[in-house]
Amino acid sequence: MTNGNNGSDPYFVDTDKRIRDIQKLMQERDIDVYLGSRIRTMSFIVDAFVPWRSYIVIPAEGLPTLFTFVIDAARILSETWMDEDHVRAYFGAGGADQIESIQYFIDEELGIRKGRLGYETGMATYTAEGWMTHYEYEQFSAALPDLEFINAHDIVDLASLIKDEGTINRFRKASRIVDEGHEAARAAVENAGWKGMTETELAGIAALAMRKAGSVSEWNFAGLNEISSGWRTGLGACTPPTTKEFQAGEPLMFDLHAMFKLALGDHSHNYLLAPSTERQRWHADNFVACVDFVARSYRAGATPGGLITDLGNFAEDRGCSDFILPGVEHGIGLFGDEWRVGAGMDVPIPYWTDPDHVYRENEMVILAMQYAAPEDDIGFRYENPIVIEKGGCELTSKYPLAIEEIS
Repeated sequence: MTNGNNGSDPYFVDTDKRIRDIQKLMQERDIDVYLGSRIRTMSFIVDAFVPWRSYIVIPAEGLPTLFTFVIDAARILSETWMDEDHVRAYFGAGGADQIESIQYFIDEELGIRKGRLGYETGMATYTAEGWMTHYEYEQFSAALPDLEFINAHDIVDLASLIKDEGTINRFRKASRIVDEGHEAARAAVENAGWKGMTETELAGIAALAMRKAGSVSEWNFAGLNEISSGWRTGLGACTPPTTKEFQAGEPLMFDLHAMFKLALGDHSHNYLLAPSTERQRWHADNFVACVDFVARSYRAGATPGGLITDLGNFAEDRGCSDFILPGVEHGIGLFGDEWRVGAGMDVPIPYWTDPDHVYRENEMVILAMQYAAPEDDIGFRYENPIVIEKGGCELTSKYPLAIEEIS
């Protein structure tokens, strides 16, 4: 056994079960050994922050073994269920680099010289995914010539799709931390506090509040906290914040991130700085209505394609379909699994979202929507991790859905 639960920890996750689930899927695919390289795979199995280039070897039976850069091995040992036999350090020396270390481990310690090796390759939307590189593939293939390499990343994706209660509770906590960041950001800009303030300064104010509340990282790969103002809100993205100062009559968008026990808090809130125009208010009311519509549409049995079609019709009726950008399958998992892109290799566009995927209870995705009207120098964003329920969804961030005018 790797871990146990005394029944009192609301954030407990059963890593034993996670390993068994992966090994069951390996057996179904005739995979003799699994070589994981993605951050999401490390997070799911190790249950610790593993930022350096690392690999995890999962045999068909028994415990996984992690290979990580030498400077981080002792920390991982101190923070996880893993012991010295199952955390190995690699470094740049003959026989101790990652390729030779893993080759020796699979050949000699596991005794696997023939069979099928599952590895992780594919395509993603952000840099820090962790797919095996072409160079690594060539080197591992040469070092293990009698093993057939099979792309099997979907094994971990399937095992991690439905969230257990401890994981969901971690997300709830992370979202409450983000809400505290929003409270601090709101307090900082109200009563003309925004005057002379920059996007980066506001990002720091929110980050400090979230760190005090228990966040260990502004985890996002696209610029930590994402803050935009004025014309930058209409770009559809705001990564990273800049030294631009807030100005009267502008929209503001605060997209804040926190991490608690590898669970990711991610919530966006929008404001208008007085004086707002009638056109700005029209855009703001459209966006709030569209977000509310989608939030009420998520439930077990729904599909991404169905949600997008229904939202398109709703936005068309309001005359704002040219501005709304839904991301109903902006999926989320533990650190490294921000996007549910790549969950399937046989979807209409490989490595992208399956529009016909049927949501099940206790799946988690991010309700993610953008609204971009660059010709009016305005845009909004909404993100909130949600838990799919039988008849609806739970919004883990409780910060109210509204676009207020700040004077």
